[in-house]
Amino acid sequence: MKTLTIEHPLIAHKLTALRDENTDSPTFRRLADELVTLLAYEATRTISVEPTTVQTPVAKAQGVKLSNPTPVIIPILRAGLGMLEGMSRLLPTAEVGFLGMVRDHDTLEPSTYADRIPGDLRGREVFLLDPMLATGGTLIAAIELMLSRGANRIVAICLLSAPEGVAAVEKALVGRDADVTIVTAAIDERLNEKGYIVPGLGDAGDRLFGVV
Repeated sequence: MKTLTIEHPLIAHKLTALRDENTDSPTFRRLADELVTLLAYEATRTISVEPTTVQTPVAKAQGVKLSNPTPVIIPILRAGLGMLEGMSRLLPTAEVGFLGMVRDHDTLEPSTYADRIPGDLRGREVFLLDPMLATGGTLIAAIELMLSRGANRIVAICLLSAPEGVAAVEKALVGRDADVTIVTAAIDERLNEKGYIVPGLGDAGDRLFGVV
């Protein structure tokens, strides 16, 4: 497993604004969207392409196009929905699936309540969108589901991560034949006793969409 923490002044600036408790939901959504696009640029650096030739107004030109089969973008509901547009902007031809997972507030264990992803992911590059990598339980469960359906190239894009979560995902993948990368804007100090990232930015879902 690889972990990429993307260092860039614009990423740091937008993440700082997201952390601010005074940032309202509309602004939070816009900043998250912009931050995802910046992270997605790095997350797709090794995406599969193949040679192609196009006709310009002047002459033929050699270039590349995305390889088949097309990539799959899978936001983990509900907070991952706030990252979808920023990712789709960079990969407009990708297919989109949805995975609904919720973490129990007492046990911190994830459970799945919605599964709208392809049954066969062999040969597909999968991009998982989950704003917060905290304990790692949700992301591990999502990765396990992708692997069970044949995926072997998975990139998880997380706005913010905790060291405990990164370590948990890495431990879960020991000995697995899978190419998994975590791309994040920052790895924070720790988790608190409630499983929240410190200093973090609070509950990403609530800040994106309000408390429901």
